Amino acid sequence: MKKQVVLAFLLIIALVAFAGCGQKNAAPTPSSSPSASPSGSQGSEPAAKEVTLKVGASAVPHAELLKLVQDKLKEEGVILEIKEFTDYVQANVQVDEKQLDVNFFQHLPYMEQFNKDKGTKLVSVGSIHVEPFGAYSHKIKSIDELQDGATVAIPNDPSNGGRALVLLEENGLIKLKDGVGIAATAKDIVENPKGLKINELEAAMLPRVLDEVDLALINTNYALEAKLVPTKDALFMEDKDSPFPNIIAAREDNKDSEAVQKLVKALQSPEVKAFIEEKYEGSIIPAF
Repeated sequence: MKKQVVLAFLLIIALVAFAGCGQKNAAPTPSSSPSASPSGSQGSEPAAKEVTLKVGASAVPHAELLKLVQDKLKEEGVILEIKEFTDYVQANVQVDEKQLDVNFFQHLPYMEQFNKDKGTKLVSVGSIHVEPFGAYSHKIKSIDELQDGATVAIPNDPSNGGRALVLLEENGLIKLKDGVGIAATAKDIVENPKGLKINELEAAMLPRVLDEVDLALINTNYALEAKLVPTKDALFMEDKDSPFPNIIAAREDNKDSEAVQKLVKALQSPEVKAFIEEKYEGSIIPAF
């Protein structure tokens, strides 16, 4: 009996020793292997996530400037998706409704008036350039040729309409109520010695009616689209100190986002400034 107990004890020791040996020689599981990380190396940084930024813009010069910085922004992880507009209203509506992230087509007074009229809360995140407003004609070559009773077309939106009337006043064609400024409408004309007929039309339509009116005051972006050269073709225009820089407009909820700030920085770069000065030769002026 004693001999059987000893044999059993030795058998147990042998089994334990064999099991320990088997564990020592087992291959490591995949989860413990250094090569199990997805990148194939330890400590590598994950690639930066790309962000798409949807921007509404007028074709000229706004979309041109956006395309100029598109590749640079892509290198910084921002994919610029540009949607061109021919009217001002929808570009603002779609930012407000979050169909677009930002837009680039308007000056600050226009945006502020739009907010007031439509109940939106768009904000400026940066000034890019100034487009001096100009007066154009296919019928006369000098303002001195403007006849009594001539028809003058101006934009029908509040801020640009007022801006056009102020420019007419500065060139001695009308006189407005004191202090009215760019809030002026045709009703604010107190002196009109030539009896000019003021026609208010959608801004985008103005280049198309040049054959039908004697004079039209046209936003520079629409003038450029119509192949007009403001510094050569305008009978008179705002000077370089125009207080109407074109801005990037965003919402309160995204104005400080990294992608939006990268866009503003790219558009305010020395490269963009040089491009504006070289291509537009004073028709458009950098505002930074």
